[in-house]
Amino acid sequence: MAQLALILKRAGMNVRIGSMLPEITQPTKLALPNGSALTLEPLQRKGNRLVLDNFDPCVVLLNNDLSAGVPDILKDLEQTTLPPLAAGWTTRRKSQHFGAYDRVAAEFAKLLDIDPWLINPYFASCGQVDFKQSASEECLATNVDSILQKVRVKYAEYGVKEAPFVIVKADAGTYGMGIMTVKDASEVRSLNRKQRNKMAVVKEGMHVSDVLVQEGVYTFESINDAVAEPVVYMVDHFVVGGFYRVHTGRAVDENLNAPGMHFVPLAFDTSCILPNPDCAPDDTPNRFYAYAVVARIALLAAALELEEMEA
Repeated sequence: MAQLALILKRAGMNVRIGSMLPEITQPTKLALPNGSALTLEPLQRKGNRLVLDNFDPCVVLLNNDLSAGVPDILKDLEQTTLPPLAAGWTTRRKSQHFGAYDRVAAEFAKLLDIDPWLINPYFASCGQVDFKQSASEECLATNVDSILQKVRVKYAEYGVKEAPFVIVKADAGTYGMGIMTVKDASEVRSLNRKQRNKMAVVKEGMHVSDVLVQEGVYTFESINDAVAEPVVYMVDHFVVGGFYRVHTGRAVDENLNAPGMHFVPLAFDTSCILPNPDCAPDDTPNRFYAYAVVARIALLAAALELEEMEA
C-alpha cells in the first residue's frame, strides 16, 4: 500500500489513506519494515462523498476485495471508485473472467495461427454445489472428468509426459482458500469431512456454492529449489514488473497461495516490449516477454469483463 501511494505521489497526485477499521478513530502512524511509515485516517461520509479531514478526493482507490459485501459507506458515491464496486467478489465470478479471457485468447491465437490451448487452459463452472451434501457433487465430478479428458488429448498431441490435473476452486473469493488439486474424478466423490469443510467456506465466511474447475498448469520454475510461480504487475496497459510467489512446502501441481509462501522480486532485465530472437524461447528475456504478453491478454479480458458487468 505504501509503495502504491508512493507511485501515485510521484505521478503528481495528492494521496491519503483512509481506513474503515473501527480502531482507527484518528490519524494513526504505522511503522513499516523498511523504516518508513504509513498513516491511516478514519473515513468519513459527507453526503455522497467519501472524505478525510480537510481532504475531498476526486478518486477513491479501493484496497478491499469486497468479499463480505459492499459497505454502506461506499455505496452511491459521486466520486469515481477504482476498481468499480461491480469488480468486487460480491458480484464478480472467476468463470466470468475466464469466459472473457477465452474469447480474447482465441482471437489472439487466430492472429498468430497458434493453438489457443498454449495460452489458455481449459475450464468449466458448476453451480449449486453443496460440499456438505455428497449427492450434489456429481456435476463437479462430471466436469472434472471432462476437463481431464480434454487435457489428456492435448498432452498426447504435444508429447507432455506428466499426468494431467485440475484445480477445483470457489468461483468467487480469493485469499488462496477453497482450492484443491484433483487428478481423478473419484477424488471429488470421496472427499472426507475435513476436505469438505475446507472447501465449503472461504474468506469472510462466504459459503461456496459455485465452483470453477480449471486445468492445472505445472509450476516448473524454482527459486532456491522451492517451487515458484510468476505474478506480473501492470499499471494501465503497461507491464511494470512483478514477483515470484515461492513455497518451500508445496509441489509443482499444488496451489502456492497458502500459508508458508514468501515472495521474491521478479526483476525484468529488459522492458519485455519485444522478444530477443537471438535467445532460446525459454531464456529469461523471452520467458519474461511471454509472461508480459499473457498479462496484457488477461488485462484486456478483465476490461471486457467489467464492461459487460456494467452494461
